[in-house]
Amino acid sequence: MYQINALNPKDEGHHTRKRFGQNFLHDQQVIAKIVRAVSPRSGDHLIEIGPGLAALTAPLNAESEALTVIELDRDLAAGLPKRVPHPERLTIIEADALKYDFSQQFRENQPVRIVGNLPYNISTPLLFHLLEFGSHIKDMHFMLQKEVVERITAAPNSKEYGRLSVMIQYYCKATFLFEVPRGAFNPPPKVTSAVFRLEPYAEKPIVAQDERALSRLVGHVFTQRRKTLRNSLKGMLGEDAFEQTGIDPMARPETLAMADFVALSDHMVK
Repeated sequence: MYQINALNPKDEGHHTRKRFGQNFLHDQQVIAKIVRAVSPRSGDHLIEIGPGLAALTAPLNAESEALTVIELDRDLAAGLPKRVPHPERLTIIEADALKYDFSQQFRENQPVRIVGNLPYNISTPLLFHLLEFGSHIKDMHFMLQKEVVERITAAPNSKEYGRLSVMIQYYCKATFLFEVPRGAFNPPPKVTSAVFRLEPYAEKPIVAQDERALSRLVGHVFTQRRKTLRNSLKGMLGEDAFEQTGIDPMARPETLAMADFVALSDHMVK
């Protein structure tokens, strides 16, 4: 495993920028564990979002034939070539990943693999932005605050299950991989982190007639999650929707499976 020595951002001549949500990973055991989870293979089209001080970039660069990184901080981007073992394999794109058109990276018969320690302050919109390109993405390995990862990967009938769980799992298989302690970063964040995997479906197990309607319905019921479906969907769906779908109108949203949400949203657009 390739080792790096970026233990302190200030030692590297870089001061963390709060507006970029910068917390730099330095724990070698955690880094190695992430690289093993990603498991770069020959011919992979690998993209890292937010390489920072190259804690993850360096070992990924060492184990892959080519690596593209997207970095918003110009100072960090400029320093990346000297922090990796094979700078000739590295392509650096200075851009905001939240606005970047990932279709520029698509290659025929070579799905993209994405990895990153995402800025927590933009994580949710960034995930949904990436899912717009899901048909060209093989998998994604990310680190976020643990409570968000628990919500993304939650199953029905749990307190973590909500809009994020349903909408991301509509597009992907979501897997919680492992927890990362605060001390693995410099500066340490205020929350515990976790690494997870998203695998976009080549063919979704369940397909909604109108995905925007599904998103509206799911968002609406989880803003009123203590209400029964009958009460929260009053004015949006009539009693016939529950009768025809076989869904209990007295149920609460956290008890519904993906198929139930899709059935109700399909009824909305009839």
